[in-house]
Formats: sequence, structure tokens, C-alpha cells
Amino acid sequence: MSTACDSLQDVENPSLAVPGPPDSGYGWVCVAACFAINCFTWGVLASFSAAAAPMDFAFIGGLNFSVAMLASPAVTVLVRRNPYVIQLPMLIGVCLQTTRFITASFATRIWHLYLTQGVLVGLGVGFTYIPSIAVLSQWFRRRCSLSNGISAAGSGIGGLLFSFMVRSAISNTSIAWSLRITGLISGFMNILATVAIRSRNHIIQPKQHPFDMDLLCRYYVLLVLIWSFVSILGYITLLFSMSSFASSIAFLNLGTALGRPFIGVVSDCFGRIQTAGFITLLCALSVFAIWIPATSYGVTILLSVPEVIALKLRRPGSGHEFLYSQIFAGLTYLAASIIMLELWRVHRRPTVVDEHDLGHRAPEIDGGE
Repeated sequence: MSTACDSLQDVENPSLAVPGPPDSGYGWVCVAACFAINCFTWGVLASFSAAAAPMDFAFIGGLNFSVAMLASPAVTVLVRRNPYVIQLPMLIGVCLQTTRFITASFATRIWHLYLTQGVLVGLGVGFTYIPSIAVLSQWFRRRCSLSNGISAAGSGIGGLLFSFMVRSAISNTSIAWSLRITGLISGFMNILATVAIRSRNHIIQPKQHPFDMDLLCRYYVLLVLIWSFVSILGYITLLFSMSSFASSIAFLNLGTALGRPFIGVVSDCFGRIQTAGFITLLCALSVFAIWIPATSYGVTILLSVPEVIALKLRRPGSGHEFLYSQIFAGLTYLAASIIMLELWRVHRRPTVVDEHDLGHRAPEIDGGE
């Protein structure tokens, strides 16, 4: 969320002549479009556990996330060639994701699923989602975190809807037809969202680089990247192991949908670095204080406000199958919160992070000042 609001594209182009975000108007249509994109990309992935064998589920699910993010340089190149039409890579992504579902329904070998449900869906999600990341920060400043929180809630709503829909489709038809139905529905809705979304690149004219070594060498950027990497380890463990632990992923997706807009409001009020650090620490404490001691389904629901590693840490038949996976998730969130604390410390010391290091925009990284 903070990455979208504190767009590195804006840091590259701090011209005072550029009009500020309107904080209203068509921006809310873009919020709805981004909500739908999250709903029918990441939300579909969040219902992935409806039908999968444990180890294949782990590797294919990992491919979804990793390939989607690794696609970002290619997506940036496409957007850079025509920055006024971000719909081009998004439409490519919609075609890839829809093709993945249709072709996966005809799979007869496990490697077919790795290629379709793993690689193709990762590319599809990446090409559809990545161009939309910076859009809301172009339309909102005062309500930037709120708008991004509403948008991010789409993944929870999508996961909730598809987890029930896929199970129902499998029960009444077959796995093959459930994949085809999912592909057609998600493809149609993503096309509508792609048509509706609008960037302000023609006004802002951001500089875009597929891979910027100058940014990578900046200490505060490294801290954000390390925080993202470490915290996502805990997130993936929660997303997939929690569903196995609770035998249902619906409540985790519901918690995601309700929690993200609220966190957006809090971020706008108290600052993004502070909020991200506190919430990350809260996740760590919740794992150790609630998930590990949980022995009932109700307690697990309360908590629900690289899965391969977590899967290997599970100990079936030991009496506490998920203990090591739980400790792993808690420690990753704890480490991530410490990293965010260091980012906050660096941000509060202008002598350490000078104007050149922040692109002459140090006060705007946090969003709370």
C-alpha cells in the first residue's frame, strides 16, 4: 500500500508544475476498477486451495506469486513505450489468465498444471495487476491509503466469492468446468475493469525504468524491499497453511476484505511507515498469542482478520502438525516489523537520509507529515 502511494515514479519527476491529484471525480471509478482487478486476479488465487495436492499446491501457488512479480520489468517496458495506454499490457494479462483456466481444464499431466496454473496465471496476474498499481496514487493524495485499502480489499472479496463458487461448481459439474467457468467470469470482469481504468500519465509524464539500479542502491529502498520480502513469507504461510489448519479459507479472505480499508484510513491518519510497522508486529503477536494456542475453529476464525517451506515444516501425526509453520510465520512478521522500525528511524533522521537520497521529497515518504 505504501509503495503505491509513495510512487517511485513521482520521486523521479518532482516538478512543481504538475497538477496535484484531484482526490475526487473519476478517481473513484478507478478505485472500483482496481478493486475489480484485485478481486478477479489475486482473489481467484486466494481460492486456489479448493482443489490441490499439498506439495503441488505449494509449488504452483508459489509460481503464481513469483512469476507475477518477476513480470514487472517486461510490463514496465510495455507501459514505457506507450505510457498513455496502460490498457495494452492489462489486456495481454487478461488473455493469459483466461487462457490459463481454459487450458488447465484439459490438463492430463501434472506439468500441464505447473505451466498453466503456475506460469501462465502468474504472467496473467502480473500483466493485469502491475500497470494498475500506480494509478490510484495519481488520483489521490489525502485519501491515498484509503483508496488503496478499498482496492486491496478486492482480493479478499474475490477469494471469498470464488472459494464458495469453485466448491459449488466442482460438486455440481466437475473440476474441468469449474476452471472454465472461473476463467470466463474473471476474464469478462477484468476486461470491464481494464476499459474503465484511467491513468494520469499524460499529465504527470513519469519516468519509468524496468530496473533502476540507482533506486536499488538507496538504503531506504532496500529496507522497504527487505520488509516486503520477509513479510510476504509470513503472509503466504498464513494464506495457505491457515486454510489447511481451519479447513476453510473463507474467513481469512473475509478478514482481508474488512481489514484493508480500515488500515488505509489508519495509514492516512498516522502515517504509512508507522502503521505498516505496527500492523506487521501485530501479525507476529497474533500468530504467537492466538494461532499457536488455537485448538478450536472459533479461535482460528479470530486470527483470520514460500508455502513450500511451511509445508516442509509441518509434522503430521506429531500432535501439533502446524507448530513449526506457525513459528516460521510469527518470526517472519517479527523480523519484518524490526525492519520497518529501522525504516522509521532512518526516516526520522534527515542527516542520514539526505535530499538527494530521497529525490528531494523526504517528507512525503511517510504520508503522515
